[in-house]
Amino acid sequence: MTRLAYGMQLPIQSQSTMYAEPWEAGADVGDLAEIARAADRGGFDYIASCDHVAIPRRLAEAMSTTWYDPVATLSYLAGITERVRLLSHVAIVGLRHPLLSAKQYATVDHLSGGRLILGVGAGHVQEEFEALGVDFARRGAVLDESVDALRAALGPDEFPSFKGELYSFEGLGQLPRPAQSRVPVWVGGSSAPAIRRAALKGDGWLPQGDPRDRLPEKIEKLKRLRAEAGIEAPLTIGTITEPLYVGAPAWEVGRRTLSGDPGAMAESLRAYAAMGVHQIQVRFRSRGRAELVDQISAFAADVAPQLS
Repeated sequence: MTRLAYGMQLPIQSQSTMYAEPWEAGADVGDLAEIARAADRGGFDYIASCDHVAIPRRLAEAMSTTWYDPVATLSYLAGITERVRLLSHVAIVGLRHPLLSAKQYATVDHLSGGRLILGVGAGHVQEEFEALGVDFARRGAVLDESVDALRAALGPDEFPSFKGELYSFEGLGQLPRPAQSRVPVWVGGSSAPAIRRAALKGDGWLPQGDPRDRLPEKIEKLKRLRAEAGIEAPLTIGTITEPLYVGAPAWEVGRRTLSGDPGAMAESLRAYAAMGVHQIQVRFRSRGRAELVDQISAFAADVAPQLS
């Protein structure tokens, strides 16, 4: 069994009630920066930023309207970290023309010295698509072609070319090019279309909240679809773990939270590797920046070395 890589979606930059802690509402960029630096020091494989352009009033209470722009956020994080990779989890790339997305993300990769992972997803907020003039009903097909167009636009050629049903371009130069010869594209989502898209078009898969007992069958389907298509390139399979708290919490962290002894926690997380998972996205319960930084440090020192 190989060692599990571990990364995290940063707090503060998106504040859906599904996962945001109460203290995040009053946090600022200094808090975000210190948490990102802690992950960088702690050997985290990546830090991630989400994507929504505008949240309709009907969803604002549940989703909040706090969603930092991922390109701006990852660019900022590139300048204050040294080695951790920078993941869009996930960019709704169908909301933007592929040449625009390619220009932005190629620049992030160039400025960061090749640390970008482009996570993509179909999106789910209809009003957001309508406001930007994108067909919500066809968002899956739009994403499929967007991924193909982005592959071309993020390649090594200064003058990339692509011809599809929705997008076509040639003879248009874009510099700087990405620092990486191939920017990894990780596909987010757990629906059947998302799994198929990850299998056929992705370098990685980012499931969205699947419980442990459902992962093996989806991983098997992913591998089967990829094999049937004759794709031999490796695929990075990820998952989002249960919320974590390293050590014995002195407050109520929720019954789903995995907490306690680092060795027992590592043993539980290693079960993901046995399923065929390569990287885990972790989230720590916390009551403030200081506690979260302590949790990140404790995980890196006491749990991570045992993830093999």
